[in-house]
Amino acid sequence: MNSNRNSSRGRQEGTNNRKTPHGKKREYFSKSREKSPSKSTAQKTASSEGIRLNKYISNSGICSRREADVFIKAGSATVNGKVITEMGYKVNLDDEVRFDGTLISPEQKRYVLLNKPKNFITTMEDDRGRRTVMELVSNASKERIYPVGRLDRNTTGLLLFTNDGELAKKLTHPKHNIQKIYHASLDKKLAMSDLQKIAEGFMLDDRRVIVDEISYIPNQPKTEVGVKIHSGRNRIVRRIFEHFNYNVLKLDRVIFAGLTKKNLPRGHWRHLTAQEVINLKML
Repeated sequence: MNSNRNSSRGRQEGTNNRKTPHGKKREYFSKSREKSPSKSTAQKTASSEGIRLNKYISNSGICSRREADVFIKAGSATVNGKVITEMGYKVNLDDEVRFDGTLISPEQKRYVLLNKPKNFITTMEDDRGRRTVMELVSNASKERIYPVGRLDRNTTGLLLFTNDGELAKKLTHPKHNIQKIYHASLDKKLAMSDLQKIAEGFMLDDRRVIVDEISYIPNQPKTEVGVKIHSGRNRIVRRIFEHFNYNVLKLDRVIFAGLTKKNLPRGHWRHLTAQEVINLKML
């Protein structure tokens, strides 16, 4: 790594005093050169100049620019609530652009699935210097992606990241009943009577807790329990067992919205397949 950097520096220094055909020195790295615009300045410039609507639609992954022109003529696109049929119409990056009523973004949609290890918190950044899940997916996408829902620091397993805001909202909203399956390892055997109470539903903090399924893990000690649940309440699986005086030693989310950990080692990520994305949108 360092050798490449040094050789690159050497090439730059070697060319700094190269002469032109007229015998004058060519200054590649003049001290008086103008600074390149910052990223924020470039973004402001792009925003002020705008982007063609057909390119905006194409960049969102819906169709090609040529096809976008046809849809624009047909009145399929709106900008800030106004139907646009004008060819070459330009929009700003902060405009609200919809295609057939659905909000779109010029960024390509990304869907990244992580098998989260322990000791990482589910947040974009942490002012206490703790390690976050964003470190694990930092090179997964040039687009800015966000975790869908949360897993606490000591919980492992599946965590989805995306820049598709509408899908993220769908996967976290209670009305869609998105199912998750957890493997819990307890500090002692789960009594059958407690398993039945959990299966039947019970009150926790003045709210009824309902699990979809609960069972012992086949061919494992009765400390190993599988829980299928669609509730999105904070730390709900741990709190279920704590309510019945069990401590959860390990908690692993093995299935999320139909996605599994198959061929995904702990600490690794992968992009969803096109079919998996379709399946999620059909939930």
